Amino acid sequence: MGIAVEARKVYPYPFQHVVTSYLNKYPTPLEKHVLSVKTVEEKTDPATGVVYRKRIATCNNVIPSFLRRCSILKVSNVYLEEESWLDMKTRVMTLETHCLTWAQYATMKEESVYKECTENSNWTEFTQKGTITITGAGFLNRVLETFAQTFLSHGVKKSISIMETILRERCGCPFS
Repeated sequence: MGIAVEARKVYPYPFQHVVTSYLNKYPTPLEKHVLSVKTVEEKTDPATGVVYRKRIATCNNVIPSFLRRCSILKVSNVYLEEESWLDMKTRVMTLETHCLTWAQYATMKEESVYKECTENSNWTEFTQKGTITITGAGFLNRVLETFAQTFLSHGVKKSISIMETILRERCGCPFS
């Protein structure tokens, strides 16, 4: 069946500040479940100037312990792969993230875009769509999807809150 979560937020900060804050957001004491983020590839297209990055995030497994009785869920860490394309000329950063840990049982994808806001060039618009489809877990498919939907919805709100806090700390009061 699958679930989807969408979010939109306008940060009242310039694109460069938001992108820099995003790329340096983790690890942070504001989110104890993200243990590390490591850049494994980075290159700039000489023709377009677009910066491509591939990063791997190591996160705590937050699946409730009663569900971890299932052997496939008994892992301490979950690994996410994020690919991003930063185009400073058009002031757009596009990201695609997916889960590496349970790829044979679930498809978890997030597509995010940060771009200069059309209403105010000192602001940055963020949009995100996340989907999760669980397969191969038998009767647990729907239970895990329900947990995932709750977790993703909460995670998006928390991530936005963390960005707002980091932007205030690093950049001061927002632009109007």
